[in-house]
Amino acid sequence: MRREHDRISQVVLRPVVAADEERFLELARESAQFHHPWVELPSTQKVFASYLSRSDQVTAACMVLTRKDHGDLVGMININGIVRGPYQRGILGYAVFLPYAGRGYMSAGVALAVHHAFGVMGLNRLEADVQPGNDASLELVRRLGFRREGLSPGFIRIADVWRDHERWAITSDMPLPPVHGGGDAA
Repeated sequence: MRREHDRISQVVLRPVVAADEERFLELARESAQFHHPWVELPSTQKVFASYLSRSDQVTAACMVLTRKDHGDLVGMININGIVRGPYQRGILGYAVFLPYAGRGYMSAGVALAVHHAFGVMGLNRLEADVQPGNDASLELVRRLGFRREGLSPGFIRIADVWRDHERWAITSDMPLPPVHGGGDAA
């Protein structure tokens, strides 16, 4: 976890805003091949507008991870499918933008998102659905303390293909990833 500690003080997790559109789309397009076939990022104005509008902070919280020193967008982190009542759960999604891949920023951002979900949002459970073979993402959830709960065949449609996903989760009563180091969360 040393790398996450080092990076947390360098990033801020905040809600995505309309002013992010130009840089977000530029980075999403540059990162599209890097993320194929794992995820499709919003890469047009229309899709970005839809992404922005669904971030109501009630059923979905769409956020960006930014560098503190110069404010550049590092990646996106979402808490989707938020269900209240007896569930108090959300589904985590995340993607790093290519210039920052492999540098520990996304691990730091997801750690901040976990704390945001359990603290600010009052959730009890955060789930992450990861495709088998997406080794970087599987390692990230493992390293941050998520537990594997099973495999869901044909679970999510990505690029017109129904893809299997491993289900991982962390709950508020489990050891949470440390966020010491001054990182900010939305």
